[in-house]
Amino acid sequence: MNAVLKAIEERSSTRGYTDEKLTQEELDTLIRAGLQAPTAANRQEIHFTVLDGDNPLLAELQEAMLADRGAAEKPAHNFYYEAPTVMLISGDAANPWSSLDAGIAVENIALAAEGMGLGSLIIGCVKGALLGEKEAYFAKAFRFPEGYRYCIAVALGHKAVTKTPHTYDEAKSVTRL
Repeated sequence: MNAVLKAIEERSSTRGYTDEKLTQEELDTLIRAGLQAPTAANRQEIHFTVLDGDNPLLAELQEAMLADRGAAEKPAHNFYYEAPTVMLISGDAANPWSSLDAGIAVENIALAAEGMGLGSLIIGCVKGALLGEKEAYFAKAFRFPEGYRYCIAVALGHKAVTKTPHTYDEAKSVTRL
């Protein structure tokens, strides 16, 4: 089977990581995969903020996310399941295609991670916190370029758990005309 199709078929959301950090080569490969994603009219208007999983800003974002959701209890895991690396992808707020372009980039990264034997978790749950009343604060803290806003994130690391990829119902999900 083609390696790309194999990665698509086998990829699932990783919700448990080892403590092993990504090597610089692994991280550079994943960043390149994101940068190589197509963007509308080749504007390349998305930006990657890469953080170690123990960065205090992520703990602050976790608290803001819980507050945004009105969560009464602290969950067993943080929003990125203690992954050693988190990438936040922001896009030009003036470009209506930035969110779509970020989604394409994050899928490139997730598939590259799978192909490298790594785990990934595509993250949207922090959107309310990053686009809410603390948006300007977080945009500055995470060093988003001027005029950029959060689009999507991905957690990355070595898998500590495995999960069977999701199933689907093609008859329900596809219309052929």
